[in-house]
Amino acid sequence: MSDLDLCYLPAHEALRRFKAKELSPVELMEATIRRAEAVKGSVNALTYTHFDEAMERARKAEAKYAKGVRTGALEGLPIGIKDESEIKGKPTSSGSLILKDFVATETSTMNARVMRAGGIVHARTATPEFSCAGVTWSRLWGVTRNPWNAAFTPGGSSGGAAASLASGTSSIATGSDIGGSIRIPAAACGVVGYKPPYGRNPDDPPFNLDFFCHTGPLARTVTDAILLQNVMSGPSPRDIATLRPKLRLPLDYKPIKGWKIAFSMDLGCFEVDPEVQKNTLAALDVFRSLGATVVEVDLGWKPDVLVSGMNYLEHLFGAYLSGLLEEHGDEMTTYARQFAEFGRKSKAVDFVASLGTINEMYATFGPMLEKYDVLICPTNALPAVAADFDHSTGTVEINGKQVNPSLGWVMTTPFNMLSRCPVLSVPSGRAHNGIPTGIQIVGRSYCDADVFRAALAYETAQGAWYNDARNRPSL
Repeated sequence: MSDLDLCYLPAHEALRRFKAKELSPVELMEATIRRAEAVKGSVNALTYTHFDEAMERARKAEAKYAKGVRTGALEGLPIGIKDESEIKGKPTSSGSLILKDFVATETSTMNARVMRAGGIVHARTATPEFSCAGVTWSRLWGVTRNPWNAAFTPGGSSGGAAASLASGTSSIATGSDIGGSIRIPAAACGVVGYKPPYGRNPDDPPFNLDFFCHTGPLARTVTDAILLQNVMSGPSPRDIATLRPKLRLPLDYKPIKGWKIAFSMDLGCFEVDPEVQKNTLAALDVFRSLGATVVEVDLGWKPDVLVSGMNYLEHLFGAYLSGLLEEHGDEMTTYARQFAEFGRKSKAVDFVASLGTINEMYATFGPMLEKYDVLICPTNALPAVAADFDHSTGTVEINGKQVNPSLGWVMTTPFNMLSRCPVLSVPSGRAHNGIPTGIQIVGRSYCDADVFRAALAYETAQGAWYNDARNRPSL
């Protein structure tokens, strides 16, 4: 097997080969590191790398498989960890000059679980400063580019994770999602990204108490996303918001023949690019071919949905960043500084009004979804914006109309507002510029297995997206 085939080997298949002694974790790690060195200049998906330590851990994993002793659920896999959650003794920058010298003194619960399961942290993946943009560039690390077309962004804020997966420099990866930060890059890079229901996975304070905020997996296959989600999920004594009992998702599901699927192309409040529409309709045809009925629905949502979502984010996350302005404003990126300034201006009445909007949204969405198994809509309304796009100064047009430059070109934030609904983004095709597009599969509150059942049926019908060399970026 070539280096490239190894780098794109599904994580679950690598684990099977490890156990069968057909592949060594050392071989996979060596190939992954060579690939990372080869594409770092063109993609720039990784920040801190720990290659020597990763090789040492790969040798230990190899020995465990050779002896036939018990191994962890992720034993020997190279996993990219987003450069915002902490690992004791290791630097964590959150993409900010302010934290360029910060070294963590403890390990985030999520990362501890990954490492305890045998996942090997060979690298940290790039993020925009403090994860507050739908693109991935920072003054500290530069511009992360989409492996499919370097002129465009891989999305954000978990853009480094998605770009790493798409370029073959991680087997699986972690992300976080407060306005779409897992799903935006998953769609733009043609990978799988899961936003679990709020509380399903532990998070770090203070944002474990923000119901917009979620941690979750990114992967190249649906099965791989399940593997990582099963490791990440479950109650934590360090996070009061985590749910009991732990939910363990199965790897096999029954067919979806007879399912009723609702779909909305624009959620009633987004402009959607024609190529995104075309690919979404093609994806819906796949579900029809599997025996599902697909029905277009009107959610009754008003155009101010995104405004309310932004008001919420600015009041909490923006206010959090605003505390940095006085001492560190000159070190911040333009977009982070703008977000912080919006936080200073935010009003409690607008925050409370956003909660009212969320309740109004669910008043139509909840009863509607009782009649259907899942809802499907596009993930991003536009395949991607430029790699170095700055939403604090730039503009975005879709169908000749200007949209909110921050989150108006993505369709993810409404489901952070409806945070108890599980959402999985899977690829739907590619645009003429080579950038992938995606669809969101949205389930009823806390019905995680439903979205994975739908996604696995869809993926099986489509064929695994990266198995064929023709379906990989040309780097």
